[in-house]
This record gives sequence, C-alpha cells and structure tokens, in this order.
Amino acid sequence: MSGLESLYQELILDHSKRPHGKGLGAEEGRVATSYQRNPICGDEITLRVRLSDDGTTVDEVTWDGAGCSISQASASMLAALIEEEERMPRAEASALVEGFREALRSRGEIPLDEEVFGDAAALSGVSKFTARVKCAMLAWVAFEDATARA
Repeated sequence: MSGLESLYQELILDHSKRPHGKGLGAEEGRVATSYQRNPICGDEITLRVRLSDDGTTVDEVTWDGAGCSISQASASMLAALIEEEERMPRAEASALVEGFREALRSRGEIPLDEEVFGDAAALSGVSKFTARVKCAMLAWVAFEDATARA
C-alpha cells in the first residue's frame, strides 16, 4: 500500500470513529430530512439539512446512521465540508454532489480534487469497487434529496 493510500485509509477510519455532524440537529427554521438505505449491505442514514431563511445557502448538515466505515466516513466528510464553508451557496452544494457522483462512477478515472472535496478526496479509491460506491454515495444522495425538499 502506498503512503497516499495509507493516509486515505487513515482519514476514512478517523472520520468513521470521530464523525463530524453526527446527531440530528433541531428542526428549527427551514429544514428537511432524508432517510436513505442501501439494501445491498444495510447501511442507513438520516440526514438533516438546514437552509437559510431565504433558501439560498446550506447552513448546517447533521446526520445519524449506521453502517460500514465508508458510509459513516462519507457522511462525516460531507458534514465537515459544509461546516468549513459555514454558509455554502445551494448551487455550489449541488455542484459538489454532481462532481462527487461523477468521480465515484468513473471507476478510478476521475480523482476527487482535495482542494474542492477536502477529506472526501480520500474516497476516490472507492470508485474502483462498484459494490462500495453506494456506501460512499449514501449520505450525498440523502443530502441531495433533503436539499431539494427544503
């Protein structure tokens, strides 16, 4: 295993053990919740998005769930990415989901840019394992669904 692969594996394990945004936030303001389940492996997530009053920015992402370290780390990485921006424009959040989806479906052809995706770039290697792509995508699909509902 290369040094970079080892670092990425450590990041995934760290996020799954010490997750960001875990624990559903209050249902105050403009919020929407999405429940998603991966029937193949049983991973589950309930993700809550809080938008600004005018609906133009994502103010907070919180979640709760159970599953493999990839699904849990991916949810944590998404929450941390949104948290870094404090108030991420909704259009930017949608573009992130699309970029993440494209990279994960590329079978290793499109790596995730660390400048854009932060720690979530560690999930680039998952795209080579078709069965694990759904695990990594679960939180991002929930985020996309909740944002559309809010």
